[in-house]
Amino acid sequence: MKLVFDDITLSPREGEERLGAKIALSHGIAEPAVISILKKSLDARHKRRIVYRYKLLAEVPDSVAREVLKHPRVRPYVPEPQAPALIAQASGLEVIIVGAGPAGLFCALRLIEAGATVTVLERGAPVEKRLHDIQDLKTSGTLDPESNVLFGEGGAGTYSDGKLTTRIHRPETAWFFRTLVECGAPESILYEQKPHLGTDRLAPLLRRIRERIHAAGSRIVFHARVVDFLSAHGALQGVLTQDGEAYRGSAVVLATGNSARDMYALLLSKGFHLEKKGFAVGLRIEHPRKLINAIQYGPMAEGPLLPSAEYALSFTNRATGRGIYSFCMCPGGEVINASSEQDRLCVNGMSYAARDSAFSNAALVVSVHPSDLPDHPLSGIEWQRRLEAGAYTEGGSQFTAPAQRITSFLNGRLDTDLPESSYRPGVRAAVHAYLPDWIAEELRTALRVFDTRMRGFITREGVLIGVETRTSSPVRITRDANYEALNRPGVFPIGEGAGYAGGIVSSAVDGIRAADAIVKKVRPLGP
Repeated sequence: MKLVFDDITLSPREGEERLGAKIALSHGIAEPAVISILKKSLDARHKRRIVYRYKLLAEVPDSVAREVLKHPRVRPYVPEPQAPALIAQASGLEVIIVGAGPAGLFCALRLIEAGATVTVLERGAPVEKRLHDIQDLKTSGTLDPESNVLFGEGGAGTYSDGKLTTRIHRPETAWFFRTLVECGAPESILYEQKPHLGTDRLAPLLRRIRERIHAAGSRIVFHARVVDFLSAHGALQGVLTQDGEAYRGSAVVLATGNSARDMYALLLSKGFHLEKKGFAVGLRIEHPRKLINAIQYGPMAEGPLLPSAEYALSFTNRATGRGIYSFCMCPGGEVINASSEQDRLCVNGMSYAARDSAFSNAALVVSVHPSDLPDHPLSGIEWQRRLEAGAYTEGGSQFTAPAQRITSFLNGRLDTDLPESSYRPGVRAAVHAYLPDWIAEELRTALRVFDTRMRGFITREGVLIGVETRTSSPVRITRDANYEALNRPGVFPIGEGAGYAGGIVSSAVDGIRAADAIVKKVRPLGP
């Protein structure tokens, strides 16, 4: 009988080959011949007893299973629900997908599996070219507005760490993870509590996804920015790109990401229904990695046994009702330039697979409510732009970033020097005066609270770098239960840019579900 054994622990010094012996010892049975890991997590709550916790699948004789099942942490194995099978075939269906981020790519893969032909239009460059353009921005401060951390193959997720942690529990997530593994991701992402690919692993994985799409007779077209829509008989049937090329299909999927500000303006001009939504803004906080390790791991921080330490902090200010929280924590990572417009600066964070840089960083952000902004649906974008323009000016232009020691930020002082930072092309001592006073004050309040939870979090060796604005979309493209834009048949807005997801996994799952909806509803164009 297949049984699930929960809460089997290993110390960081023990190898996973010991898992079978652990089951045998704790349950008084012979060591199972075959074991599969269902879940793995690091438990660092008790600094002097840090352990890895496992949920394991093992097969034991039925006669033994009856006795073992009396244990409260053992249960019969029930397979996880899989993504629903495609109930319709889409042969002859041609779909245009605007955007090659997680939502667009996995919508494409799912449609292809159903038999559809897909054309993915990506305004940016292939992942190989993006690497060079991003390096130019780091070294010389030269931004390509169409090829950067936000635009290009893989979308913003390619250069924001490759985190695959998610709070959603939909069966489509299994299809997403299985497809990633088929395209070259390590199998460990199937069971780690906080799976992480790293930017360096994402580049070859994206090439394999591209090859898979092309091998199926579909295609990705790069440097194809959509500037208009094509209609016939009152229905939208395609798009026009900046070079005058027309692309037609039975459906158009909008998977443009939350930084495609020109797309929101185009949609508004075409009568699409857009609405404001909440988001968050703030600063990127960076510490020495060894300091965060020491806070989180205590005496076990030294040595190579444990990975770079993570943290997640949140605080609700009862006086104002606002949430302040850490976001996109990058242990052993670097702060990166996430700008997409000239003369405007915003930052993000990322890690490579090894997570072994000298720094750890996270966004520290404050919730912004729709009621904080004017009534216009694009008011959040304009507000973000003002902050980014202020950060660009305070940084001294050329995409150097304004930075302030944590202690100086709390005391309102301009630094005479700054600690070393991972951000390139560099940081400049500045006061974050471009932030609204209420944002700065919320951050100060939260920092003092966070220091009570992680003693040493407030330090002269930590630095606050600005500004972080692209946490999520400030706009929602409204759609119905079938994923179709309101009053715009044939258009399917999905992912972060549409305001329905946040992060790689939820965006990809939104794309998968939209693909299934398209297969059920849309019929091929007539001759």
